[in-house]
Amino acid sequence: MGKKRKFRTIDLTMASMFVALMAIGANITSWIPFLQVANIPLSMQPFFAILAGLLLGSRLGALSMVVYLFVGLAGAPVFAQFSSGFDALLGSSGGFILSYIPTAFIVGKIIESTSKPELKHFLLASFAGIFTIYLVGTNYMYIALNYWLNIDMSYAAAWIAMTWFALKDVIFTAFGAVIAPRIFHATKRVTRNSSNTKIAS
Repeated sequence: MGKKRKFRTIDLTMASMFVALMAIGANITSWIPFLQVANIPLSMQPFFAILAGLLLGSRLGALSMVVYLFVGLAGAPVFAQFSSGFDALLGSSGGFILSYIPTAFIVGKIIESTSKPELKHFLLASFAGIFTIYLVGTNYMYIALNYWLNIDMSYAAAWIAMTWFALKDVIFTAFGAVIAPRIFHATKRVTRNSSNTKIAS
């Protein structure tokens, strides 16, 4: 079993960037109000969570999502509609917040499974990510509504309610998968050059 590489400063910087992007993605409708369906804000979080896995890898991508989660639980208004704390996690959308951690990990693992990832690998990883988000998030929403929020909703209705959101996320997921390879390889060059500079000094 290979020894796990330690995180470098540039790795942690990029992870921090994705924590910030998740906070922005959660509240993008505060700046672009028309991105709503039935007064429910559309989130860019799935896009950034998947991109974190694609660009940072499984460990660092998942870590950035864990940090995002704990920043919100600690009281920073980084969840949707500038919410925070455990109340947001126990709400109907709490499962989506939790889903970003395994999503980034799974997406990263798929990219790491090949030495030279191509567009098809980015597409596979991205759609595995969106599947994970909706599998965890929608099931959690159904359980939350029916068991502790006291709102009756059938399992089928829960999935139907997510249709518009899923359509948006599928489009953005495909877009992210297409642009990710160029960013991925550029990022690898930057991190490689950073390592070489450190060794040379």
